[in-house]
Amino acid sequence: MEKVYLDNAATTQIREEVITRMQEALCIYGNPSSTHSFGRSAKTGIEKARKTIAKYLNAHPSEIVFTSGGTEADNMILRCAVRDLGVRTIITSRVEHHAVLHTAEELEKEFNIALWFVDLDADGNPKPAHLAELLKKDDSKKLVSLMHVNNEVGNLLDLDSVSNLCKEHKALFHSDTVQSVGHFEWDLKESTIDFLTAAAHKFHGPKGIGFAFVRRNSGLKPLIFGGAQERGFRAGTESFHNIVGLEEAFVSAYDNLEKEREYVSGLKEYFINQIKKEIPDTVFNGLSGDMDKSTYTLVNICLPFNKDKGLMLLFHLDLKGIACSKGSACQSGSAKGSHVLTEILSDNNLAKPSLRFSFSKYNTKEELDYTIGVLKEFAAS
Repeated sequence: MEKVYLDNAATTQIREEVITRMQEALCIYGNPSSTHSFGRSAKTGIEKARKTIAKYLNAHPSEIVFTSGGTEADNMILRCAVRDLGVRTIITSRVEHHAVLHTAEELEKEFNIALWFVDLDADGNPKPAHLAELLKKDDSKKLVSLMHVNNEVGNLLDLDSVSNLCKEHKALFHSDTVQSVGHFEWDLKESTIDFLTAAAHKFHGPKGIGFAFVRRNSGLKPLIFGGAQERGFRAGTESFHNIVGLEEAFVSAYDNLEKEREYVSGLKEYFINQIKKEIPDTVFNGLSGDMDKSTYTLVNICLPFNKDKGLMLLFHLDLKGIACSKGSACQSGSAKGSHVLTEILSDNNLAKPSLRFSFSKYNTKEELDYTIGVLKEFAAS
């Protein structure tokens, strides 16, 4: 049976060079906080990784804080901004990742802050005019949290435009960039963004490691206490092998970015064209079918099947060896549908099955042909 992995927005295959680097790192077993040579070897590796990441982002090394991944980084930034920076209003959207939405909802209850949602257009993009209106609404200290690449439909946010608008109104700006770090270039000295987040497993690195970019002199204080690690910002013995794995994956992603982006973009364009040809009534959710306005790494399609037939679709694909998803992997254990699609689709299209297919350097056009063939066969059955 053919095995086709098209769920790269959930997690990616680890590069071989990353595995090799991590295996080597596992032999360096000193605690990075120890002052002897064993500990210093690990500490040196961690600080090298921090400097390397900062260099590629054009940031200062002190602005990179290693975390267990994007969810922790999002939680840390939102919670500490409310606790430490006097934020009384969080402005976000209803199509954010739950790491942001659920955190904001908890903060609303715990700290009695205001939680406002920016209006969305028909494709699921935040409306700039409404964001500006919310920023002017009162004099409370505000934090705007809007993701760069929507993890379900792939819409791209104009970060510079939002960042400048926040700056104009003296609001802080955080972006969940888990789907875009490793896939898009950054210049954080030019940008006015205050906080962003990343997870290594989204760009062919290990799970359980990521980082937050926290602008220098932000005023944030630790979320986790108990040690002086990460310059006192995040207590806990550092996961040395994961950090160097993150570094290796990060460097590989950016050193090969142009070549791999061209290749993966070609896969997405091919998939779009073949789907339109073979299953012409397919609808592309959000802006995922627009090569210029969405990430090159995924598409989200609404297929012209009735509800009863659609219930079996994901199971059928799995039986055929094809891995994709109905939405975020974080929702796979939930019986609820996608909160993103619920916000942006008509009732008619919500009744039909939608699937997210996400691509990487390890995929081929032959795999896409096989996948589309299975979908076409299912449609005809």
